[in-house]
Amino acid sequence: MEPAGPCGFCPAGEAQPARYTCPRCNVPYCSLRCYRTHGTCAEAFYRDQVLGELRGRSASPSRLAGALRRLRQQRETENVPGETSLSPGPGPGALSGLWERLTPVEKAAFERLLRQGEAGRLLPPWRPWWWGRRTRPWLLEELDGSSGGDPAEPIPGDLNCAPAVPTRIPTLASLSRSPTSPLVRFQLPNVLFAYAHTLALYHGGDDALLSDFCATLLGVSGALGTQQIFASAEEALQAAAHVLEAGEHPPGPLGTRGAMQESARILWGEGPANRKGYTLAALGHLAQSLGRARKQALVRNERDRLYRARKKCQFLLAWTNENEDALMPLGLDCTLAYRAHAMAAEEVAALTEELERLWGGPMPPAPKTLIEELPGRTGDPSH
Repeated sequence: MEPAGPCGFCPAGEAQPARYTCPRCNVPYCSLRCYRTHGTCAEAFYRDQVLGELRGRSASPSRLAGALRRLRQQRETENVPGETSLSPGPGPGALSGLWERLTPVEKAAFERLLRQGEAGRLLPPWRPWWWGRRTRPWLLEELDGSSGGDPAEPIPGDLNCAPAVPTRIPTLASLSRSPTSPLVRFQLPNVLFAYAHTLALYHGGDDALLSDFCATLLGVSGALGTQQIFASAEEALQAAAHVLEAGEHPPGPLGTRGAMQESARILWGEGPANRKGYTLAALGHLAQSLGRARKQALVRNERDRLYRARKKCQFLLAWTNENEDALMPLGLDCTLAYRAHAMAAEEVAALTEELERLWGGPMPPAPKTLIEELPGRTGDPSH
């Protein structure tokens, strides 16, 4: 049944009869043209659907497929004037039937996205907040002599999510009477790797996914999750990278190398005039998120784990605030680790390509039989 009344988005005096209803705010509209002018609300609806189903990776495939199908329908009809594949009066309850309409190939493709942790590709592009205020080239591009973006970088998007630098940061002396270990600095790359990875994976974070956000964060960062100590920045990054490469968590949009690169970018800050600003903002964001997650946690062991991680972030905040000069060398160490990882990946790819060329395919050929028993007389010792 078509919605009654005029379109809510037509120009004044030109309103057409409504044929559809916005699934988020229930405002009636008449055509794809008006639907596209209402894209912010519609896009938010799709985002809510996908983010909601990402929670725990255990949601119904039919609802996930519905969100995908709706996004595809919007994109496929954007350049087809006068046509729309949306059903009149769509609503959240109508999504479940769309899974049955997908072809086996479409279902397999979507389930593959979920298994590989790439469902975030269905969401609008997201841009790291630490890209927002920088006007100079990143040091990595300066060293490489290139201004081009890395293929692992997210597509530029909204910048309205930059966290504020905490206004009150305690001194190190107020947090600990013991001398600070020289190894403390190496926990920063590990924590920032996990921070960049988790933000990209959860599309900047979402209150509805706070528990999952913090679980991923503590799972990737040994410094936060298990109070792990590292002897170098490379060791700290490799520990976090190993978690992703072992398949314990999905690689996300950044991948291993991308998270290494973004760790360096956070450590470099806006530039020499404000080297520590990004790192302080990131650690403050983490401490705040971990504190909110702790209040929501029902199990005591989980609350204790979140409490320890939050205290670690607060300690790193104090250390960073008093050791700004150490951030640039740490950023350079992250850059070297990024380059080494990239070179190793290129060598593996080249070796794989050469082996496949020799084998004639992705698998080695079956071994040839070296000794073949002749047919005929067998088992007679007199012959």
